[in-house]
Amino acid sequence: MQKPKVISKEIIPYDEAEVEQMLRALQSEPYHWRIMITLALTSGLRRSELLGLEWKHLDFNNGVLDVSQTMIHALKGEIIVKQPKTKKSIRKVALPSSMLKELKEYYDYRMQERNDIGDAWRGGNWLFMFSHPDGQPFHHERPYLWFRQFVKKNGFRYIRFHDLRHTSATILINQGVHAKIISERLGHGSITTTMNIYGHALRTADQAAADKFESFFTSKAAQGQ
Repeated sequence: MQKPKVISKEIIPYDEAEVEQMLRALQSEPYHWRIMITLALTSGLRRSELLGLEWKHLDFNNGVLDVSQTMIHALKGEIIVKQPKTKKSIRKVALPSSMLKELKEYYDYRMQERNDIGDAWRGGNWLFMFSHPDGQPFHHERPYLWFRQFVKKNGFRYIRFHDLRHTSATILINQGVHAKIISERLGHGSITTTMNIYGHALRTADQAAADKFESFFTSKAAQGQ
């Protein structure tokens, strides 16, 4: 018997107005969640990539993240960190200056937190960017669960945590960033993957770009009258 075809739901990421509204709401949320969500939006990193980030992966001088490991599992003291699945997923992602500034302040906060906790530290040799105050990593499902409650509490349109990645990509498309650059930022295996996922957004942006020429023809027609 042939299995029924599964039709994936259309991705409807947040638009820029919704992102601005969410960023305002994040100001009253715990520091680590505010930074994680903002970084997810500005970098397009996957949840496992965000959880796998250590401070050594951030080049403060050049404002670049080195995405080279992912958190697969963190439960009851068992931490499984691996390299990303594909070579393309191992990448460097540039950050906007405002995000870098926030990360510098967050780093100072976390280092002070680390010093204050002293012998109660449970992070071992790991120095994760996002973790409990004692250094233990978050359970791999924690960001998803927290974000779902955050969205519900604030009455936002529901999207998954993973859709922050799609939101990041769509905003870049709407800003006219080339699909190849977006593909590299997201760590896609090829630009074809990017085109397949964001084809509609790319076509819409392309039409908007084409429409910009309309003013030339409208002006020319007016001059000919």
